[in-house]
Amino acid sequence: MQWLAKIIYFKILGWQVIGNTTFSNQTIKKAVIIAAPHTSWQDFLIGILLRSVVGLRTNFIGKKELFVFPLGWFFKALGGAPINRQSNENKVEVIAKLFEQHDEFRMTLAPEGSRKKVTSWRTGFYYIAKQAKVPIIMFTLDFENKQNKISEPFYPTDDVEADFEYMYNFYKGIKGKIPEHS
Repeated sequence: MQWLAKIIYFKILGWQVIGNTTFSNQTIKKAVIIAAPHTSWQDFLIGILLRSVVGLRTNFIGKKELFVFPLGWFFKALGGAPINRQSNENKVEVIAKLFEQHDEFRMTLAPEGSRKKVTSWRTGFYYIAKQAKVPIIMFTLDFENKQNKISEPFYPTDDVEADFEYMYNFYKGIKGKIPEHS
């Protein structure tokens, strides 16, 4: 199916991949992958195509209600892991444990936590990476230039402000599918 994904991604949609080759050679078995700006349902489609194009198995989390019949099997086949968002459990700890339970787990999410315009990102992904002791890999959803730019692995430090400034700079000027939400 990789050949079909490449035809759709490169030829039909006209997208390109720029950046980190480590991402696609699978030497990093565990990571938090953040995709931004998240402005449209089409971001999911581009992300699914990108992982097929580069040949990398990735995962995502979703509310457990999404993982029921008939879509439950589909989301699990795509690498989805259900979480209970209603429980009183610490979500960072619950998700960090997913990394312990798997030999290979690359969790992809949108740091904005919404497709609407936000002034700052949620911080959960950052603390998940710190607790799980895994790198953060960033990739852009640049609909203006039809590019997915992929960063080198970035390990969070103890300087939260500097780390977020570094990550925000990676996405500076990138426009999502709905530019006013970027």
